[in-house]
Amino acid sequence: MTRSVSTAPAAIAPTPALCVSTRSQAVVRLGDLDVAPENLRHGEAPDDDISQLADTIAAAGLLQLPTVRPGRRGEAAYMVLDGRRRLLALRRLRDGGFVDDDHLVEVFVETDRARQAAATVLTNTAVPVHVADVVAAIGRMLRARLGVKAIARALGYGEIEIRRLAALSKLPAVALEALKTGRITLRQARLLARLKDAEAQAELAQAAFDGHGLPEWRIQEQLGEGRITNRDPRCGLVTPERYAAEGGRTEADLFGELPSVMLDPEALTRAWLKRAAEVAAPLEAEGLTVHLSPGDDGPDLPEDLEQLYYAYGGLSDEATLAYREARERAQATAEVLAAVEPEASDEDKAGGLLTFVRARIAQDQAGAGQKLATVLVLRPSLRTGLEVDCYGAAEAPAEPIWLADDQSHEVENAVEGRGRPAAGAAHAPPRAEAPAAEVEGISHVLHATRTDTATRGLIRALAEAPEIALTTLVARLFGAMAIWPPVGRSEAALAISASAFSPSGGCIVDVLDGVVRERLDERRRAWEASGLTMLAWVHAMEPAERMALLAELTALSLDLREDRTSLVRKAARSEAAEIADLCHADIARWWTPDGAYLRPHSREQLLTMLEAMGAETEAPARMRKGELIVWTEDQARTRSWAPACLSWGLAPNDASDSADVRDAPDADVGGRPDVGEAEGDDRTADLGVGVFVVTPAGEAALAGAAPVDAAPFEAVPNDAAV
Repeated sequence: MTRSVSTAPAAIAPTPALCVSTRSQAVVRLGDLDVAPENLRHGEAPDDDISQLADTIAAAGLLQLPTVRPGRRGEAAYMVLDGRRRLLALRRLRDGGFVDDDHLVEVFVETDRARQAAATVLTNTAVPVHVADVVAAIGRMLRARLGVKAIARALGYGEIEIRRLAALSKLPAVALEALKTGRITLRQARLLARLKDAEAQAELAQAAFDGHGLPEWRIQEQLGEGRITNRDPRCGLVTPERYAAEGGRTEADLFGELPSVMLDPEALTRAWLKRAAEVAAPLEAEGLTVHLSPGDDGPDLPEDLEQLYYAYGGLSDEATLAYREARERAQATAEVLAAVEPEASDEDKAGGLLTFVRARIAQDQAGAGQKLATVLVLRPSLRTGLEVDCYGAAEAPAEPIWLADDQSHEVENAVEGRGRPAAGAAHAPPRAEAPAAEVEGISHVLHATRTDTATRGLIRALAEAPEIALTTLVARLFGAMAIWPPVGRSEAALAISASAFSPSGGCIVDVLDGVVRERLDERRRAWEASGLTMLAWVHAMEPAERMALLAELTALSLDLREDRTSLVRKAARSEAAEIADLCHADIARWWTPDGAYLRPHSREQLLTMLEAMGAETEAPARMRKGELIVWTEDQARTRSWAPACLSWGLAPNDASDSADVRDAPDADVGGRPDVGEAEGDDRTADLGVGVFVVTPAGEAALAGAAPVDAAPFEAVPNDAAV
């Protein structure tokens, strides 16, 4: 489609966009310049800062060119419309003998009357000097052998600011050009200036100038290698004074953006060991063996030791109450210790540290049924100064428990997932009246036939009574999972086996499965106190209470752990995805990543977590792994954030893909229709993505949006200061 063009002339009003520029750049003699009478400051006396401006121009030249017009009759050759102070400063240099009237000055010449008027009116509206120009000027001053103090006095800045600009002035010219054209930000320029390798600086700056962006992660990776800051866990126990006393040196960041770097890790370790030994001395005097572990690798302990912890289940009411009280005391002492000011004296902290260690020992001993702790391992902690692991002698395998019954059977004493058996006699529950078995004169075959037929009859009867079936199922799960010793398969009417989730090591996450186990502990004690049989106790419950018990038992039987990347349980994952979708699972409601979870991750994976949650990554990239773990834990707790990989639910896109697969006809692969499972296999690569909401800040960070940095000083026009 063509557009018709009118041949009639159109009257077009002149607009600024259509005006032909009459501005030109020229080089003129200083003696040919004078202040135009229309200049708003014509006739004003020089101010006190003209001498400072003269020193700046002498060192760095004119950063902003004056605007002039051709002179008229009786005037100088060129009259200054904008730049009166710069002209006065140049005359001050001429009067001092630094230049003469033949000194060449670069100016903008305006011949259009409207633009001349605009230059006169806007003489006070100055164009800010770009930071890259100031950095280049500082470099010229340094090459002219001006000192930092002289430059600071000439520019009116603080010495530290001049040192920062001087560091930036050492960047390659292409880096300053990239800064001026907006290809890199000031923050990125400061990051680039921290590199010691000039060739690497030039290579990265050239790539940014060519439009390929600045790979900050490469710089952060080089800068972060081997750097130790006050976020190191050892600093929770070592004050700067103790570190300095061991000969430790500290290097402050020139730009004031990063924490100070401790240059002597050996001195920090020595200081930590001495301080931890002071805390351990009273404990060793009491007969405890104390190991100090300042690094990630723990000590080699004898095989006959086991770590003490609360195994949940089997403790008496009094023992459980004692453990909870001990746990509350330990948590309270930890809070008090974490609240102590960093500048507090070692004497003020010493009592709190020892109290905290003793409280942790009492907690772990109470959780293990008052088993005695004989070995302690003390590790660094930024929050409390010390982490405490308690160990005691490993118990020999328990002897089988035999029930006093004519048809007694051995009770399983080592059920997988039950953890450490509790000390003390097991509760002897009552039993309902039952008809005696007829065995006299009955062959085994006949007895088997009778019990087989009776079983089938009860199956039909139970199938007709859903409420009773629910009671029976809940009672069986309760007997198998919530009491100790558990009711074995041979002792139960139902052919249902169940065990609680408990991976190797047996440690519990208090706010997750620990809450469920505590609830079941409470229910076990309530059943024991009732004096009823298990079935009668469950059937007497309110329906809602019975369903809650069933939910707890069912939840604790979940086991989706995969010990190897080659042992991915695809079918189990599919079930887990459905369960998570039905119950709207979100682990972040109760838990955020802690040290135990973060420790197996690499530094790159930890930085990826910080980026995903929208937290800062530049400073953490320079941290050692120990302090990076603490930083990540704090950031996740502050944001109530958990990784998407810990969700079993599907992302919205994955869910729609799954629906498409379900709607599609099955394909026979390998003799069975498993298209849906194949699609599920693909989804496992991104399992959980999209379940946890990523904040807009996090999305912007992931998209690579560079923040706008302000200059470390206020940019000023040439007329004002530079």
